[in-house]
Amino acid sequence: MHASLRNLLQLLLCAVVVSAAPDATTHHLAARAFVSGPWSLSQHGTTGVAAMQMAIVSETKAVIFDKVEQNPLINNGKHAWVVEYDITNDAVRALNPTSNSFCAGGAHLSNGTLIDTGGFQQDCNTNGLQAIRMYTPCDTGTCDIFESPQRVRMTSSRWYPSAARLDDGSAIILGGSVNGDFINSPSITNPTYEFFPPKNINGHNGLQITSKFLQDTLNANHFPIMLELPDGTLFVVANTQAMIFNWRTNTETRLPGIPNGVRVNSPFSASAVLLPLSPTNNYTPEVLICGGSTVSDSVPASTISSQTPASKQCSRMVLNTAGIAAGWQVESMPQARIMPNAILLPDGRVLLVNGAQTGVAGYDNVANKIGSSNADNPAFQGVLYNPTAPAGSRFSQADLPTSNIARMYHSVASLTPNGTIMLAGSNPNNDVSTVKYATEYRVEWLTPSYLNGLRPTYTGLPATVGFGTTFTLHVTLPTSVTSVTAVSLMDLGFSTHGVHMDQRLVQLTSTLSSDHTTLTVHAPPNGMVYPPGPAYLYVVTNAGVPSFGHKTLIGTGGSPPVDQGAIAK
Repeated sequence: MHASLRNLLQLLLCAVVVSAAPDATTHHLAARAFVSGPWSLSQHGTTGVAAMQMAIVSETKAVIFDKVEQNPLINNGKHAWVVEYDITNDAVRALNPTSNSFCAGGAHLSNGTLIDTGGFQQDCNTNGLQAIRMYTPCDTGTCDIFESPQRVRMTSSRWYPSAARLDDGSAIILGGSVNGDFINSPSITNPTYEFFPPKNINGHNGLQITSKFLQDTLNANHFPIMLELPDGTLFVVANTQAMIFNWRTNTETRLPGIPNGVRVNSPFSASAVLLPLSPTNNYTPEVLICGGSTVSDSVPASTISSQTPASKQCSRMVLNTAGIAAGWQVESMPQARIMPNAILLPDGRVLLVNGAQTGVAGYDNVANKIGSSNADNPAFQGVLYNPTAPAGSRFSQADLPTSNIARMYHSVASLTPNGTIMLAGSNPNNDVSTVKYATEYRVEWLTPSYLNGLRPTYTGLPATVGFGTTFTLHVTLPTSVTSVTAVSLMDLGFSTHGVHMDQRLVQLTSTLSSDHTTLTVHAPPNGMVYPPGPAYLYVVTNAGVPSFGHKTLIGTGGSPPVDQGAIAK
């Protein structure tokens, strides 16, 4: 890469505007109060483009990506497929990508820039399969998608890749295929990983590196689940198999497979979260994976039914030596789900929303499709999971409302800074359609019962928070509140296809002053516990009520490391 192009990449990575302000086999997250009572559901706003991918990028904005199709929002005489959505007033502003973001992955970098990785070739002059689309949040209303396919791109074509931010603030991009199909296969698979910005590592200077794990997990390994662990390694799941991956040494450590033959990757999509990390047990990681299917990944799609039941299974495992030896703990959701979205809440619970009860992901593939959808029987009601409750009593639905909008293939969900949950999308169609399970533009908002009462507020959050530092917040607590029980530092992640890349909750230690007006908070110790980059901080009271989640950047706020030699490749 020419020197001027390297300078361009460094400039892009630096340009960002930030808002101020147990035992061996069980994690034993600390139990705490949760607000009981009914949740509410409202519908307001439309996205203008079908919401296939979504990331919250500031306290007021989300960026939504679709594939190139006949969306109603027109931008410069063309149908838009990427928008900036104002979560405070539902305003939509079309953005200007040049490549097709169909089935891309995504992650934030350490400086807050969002990257959208991969996609598809059709309907654009630019090859979306190798694309890296960059969006840096701003307060001017003019920030846009940046693409420079001749200069900033991946080293190989990727459709359905996953991405994750690493402890140095860069991103790893894993898997996918070099062309589109219902399921991955030996003829189209891309069983490799690469980094952005590129690295000279493991004998590969700026180029992709072969993954034996991805070779072994065909066919159902699109959008592999990838979670960074607090020792800097990655937990990865594809098909029915799992591993811990040390990207620094290119070492794979295989783990027990998903129980009962449940497949958890597209088109048999499940959703996964890393349960809240806490200093009280030295940030011992524990993973939860819910949903999926036991359908074979080696039969023709035409032999699969839209009525085949999805899996009710949730699998949970502590990722330390004793926990791995003990294996997976299996639980059952109240209803089966394929393509669910698992959302971490500031109070430490997990919300499961969206998806279908039968069929598989995709469209126009199975023999008895519904309209164009490969799935049927939408899951209209969410379910709450309390990881601190005893096994057998962790799921509840009684207080959750029921929607009448199907959210299946190509739908998204995310926690917002305000503490609500934004639900959007669903388009199991080749293009915009009005058949059953039509292209969906309406936005719904779930309001948890914890927002029914008086909330704490705070000021004083620094624009950047360095690792291992201490900072002071000025808090205003409701008169009935006696203590702060959690300070939840959250990455709201990147949502697509039921996969929530980079979602994370780290509980910070804090001390409340005797007059209840000052909260002294200790930052994460390093970038392995919380990878450097955007974060939203929620102060949770002893009543279980969270504050608004103000945004900061963890780390220095600087760009990830740039290796000039690797970029030149």
